[in-house]
Amino acid sequence: MSAPAVRTAFPRAIRDRETVWIPMRDGARLAARIWLPEDAESDPVPAVLEYIPYRRRDFTRARDSVMHAYVAGHGYACVRVDLRGSGDSDGVLRDEYLEQELQDGCDVIEWLAAQPWCSGTVGMIGISWGGFNGLQIAARQPPALGAIITACSTDDRYADDIHHMGGCLLGDNLSWASVMFSYTSLPPDPQVVGARWRDMWTERLERSGLWLETWLRHQRRDAYWRHGSVCEDYAAVRCPVMAVSGWADGYSNAVFRLLANLDGPRQGLIGPWSHKYPHIGVPGPAIGFLQECVRWWDHWLKGIDAGVDDDPMLRVWMQDSVPPSARYAHRPGRWVAEPDWPSSNVRTVRRGLGPGAILAEGDTGPEADLPIQSPLTLGLFAGKWCSYAAGPDLAHDQRQEDGGALIFDSAPLDAPLEILGRVCVELTLSSDRPLAMVAVRLSDVAPDDKATRVTYGMLNLTHRTSRQHPEPLEPGKRYTVRIGMNDIAQSFPAGHRLRLAVSTSYWPLAWPSPAPVRLTIHPRQSALDLPVRAPRPADDGLRAFGPPEGAAPTPRRVVETGHHNWLVHRDLARDLSTLEVINDNGILHLDEIDLDVENRAFEWYSAQGDDFLSPRGETRLLRGLKRDDWAVRTEARTVLTSTPAEFRISADLDAWEDGNRVFCRSWNLSLPRDFV
Repeated sequence: MSAPAVRTAFPRAIRDRETVWIPMRDGARLAARIWLPEDAESDPVPAVLEYIPYRRRDFTRARDSVMHAYVAGHGYACVRVDLRGSGDSDGVLRDEYLEQELQDGCDVIEWLAAQPWCSGTVGMIGISWGGFNGLQIAARQPPALGAIITACSTDDRYADDIHHMGGCLLGDNLSWASVMFSYTSLPPDPQVVGARWRDMWTERLERSGLWLETWLRHQRRDAYWRHGSVCEDYAAVRCPVMAVSGWADGYSNAVFRLLANLDGPRQGLIGPWSHKYPHIGVPGPAIGFLQECVRWWDHWLKGIDAGVDDDPMLRVWMQDSVPPSARYAHRPGRWVAEPDWPSSNVRTVRRGLGPGAILAEGDTGPEADLPIQSPLTLGLFAGKWCSYAAGPDLAHDQRQEDGGALIFDSAPLDAPLEILGRVCVELTLSSDRPLAMVAVRLSDVAPDDKATRVTYGMLNLTHRTSRQHPEPLEPGKRYTVRIGMNDIAQSFPAGHRLRLAVSTSYWPLAWPSPAPVRLTIHPRQSALDLPVRAPRPADDGLRAFGPPEGAAPTPRRVVETGHHNWLVHRDLARDLSTLEVINDNGILHLDEIDLDVENRAFEWYSAQGDDFLSPRGETRLLRGLKRDDWAVRTEARTVLTSTPAEFRISADLDAWEDGNRVFCRSWNLSLPRDFV
């Protein structure tokens, strides 16, 4: 990944306030770093807030310096705040998007608007967590909030988040719980909070808790997930919204729903990227996203006509066909746009299914009963639910998965085909067990038979009529279910074939059913719905994005080189398959604060033979902070297994100060499976 071009000259000279304390209504203080024009007290500017738990002083320091200093140089006060209980802020962080977090966010906005250097208007920007709480705080309508930019986020915490997909429990639920288990175990910096750092650290270690336990107590779409899901009341979000994502990200579906359901000014932008801001987007091409942010803020926070009203509602990267790979530096394609969403330029084309075939539009296949009982480990080459582009975490050649699936191929295409939006599969099926899942994949099959996954979806079949009130299947009974795949923009060349693959497992991307399942698909009553987009000549005249730019990154040097990889291990003697994920960022030294930052994560997902009670997820995360007179380190380990009736968690948290272990706690828990 190439870094954005460094820009050093800006319209406004800026200063960087390393630590500013923002008071909350209950007396707690949140730590902030603020970049703002030197003359802001005499010429006030709007504030732009990013509000996340990932430690502004160390872990996000390099990223923040590139982004926030750039926007500040264009006449904004950019404010990066640690959530309560994270970084140097007071308190303990016990979960995502709690009421306290959202109330604090409104307090921060009110405080910013009242500062002498602020014009009284505030925007919010954030990716992932910060994109989530941007939407959630916008729904509370704080008076000073003028607009938001929400990247890689969701409007529905159950339907499209790292925890569940189609009612199936995601492997990333364990991975993400482990990441936060590790983050919340770190102390504040003594150089910032003084002697109380150790007491603050102890409180975090003792009280942050095991978030995986909380999440596994909510396996259906109950009130826990409805909280913070703005889809419960889209009308509450009244300020202008720019929603951003990437096709390799896990959150692109939300962009389409926000455009379709919000009432106020809104724009959507989706590139080929993973879970990254677009100015550092991978796969490329990255774009001049910070320039786009400045245009957005100029228009909505300063009232400057920056041409935003002339932009299309939706702009996406139409991906060209590529050979399968678990990693891409660049995805070929082109920018296309729709003035509105839903678009009258996209029509649903229904293609029937026959034995082994995707039929031509309007054709009907014969009656047939097509059974499928997939291997447990179908999914080892599925990649990550949400790609971070840290390793080779995209789906590999689908031929390695298709042997255990029921496949339907189209005839070679006579002409190019482009789709934009949600691909859906309607299946009439029956099951031999009351608990079952189904995974569906759409692939682009080249003339050499290489199969590149385009999009996919899953459905816990007990959730076929309700995410809130699942019901068991009646073995042998026919049901018609509809499975939506992730929204996508894809061009298929002439001569290529479409392939629909149906499987009964997708491990370790999703936790499998408690027993092997055999589904019977009835293709004559089933179909594939494609969102076919007609070419638009106006696409050729779209305003071009500028090249990626940013301010100078904070000085840092590599102390110990990291390593990133995904490895599939097959122990044939034991019939044991393991996916090993290495996300080792090594050790970096931050010159400005004279601090070494260690950040390493390792994950293992294994299963034995066709034993559906053998799946095991294990994570180990190491984080450390060190300067000459201070050294702390934490290690968080979590193991998740299951029985027919329960999930079982084994977890350990250890903390060291100057090489001496100062904290150790273990958890051993059993939680009931709830139709999963």
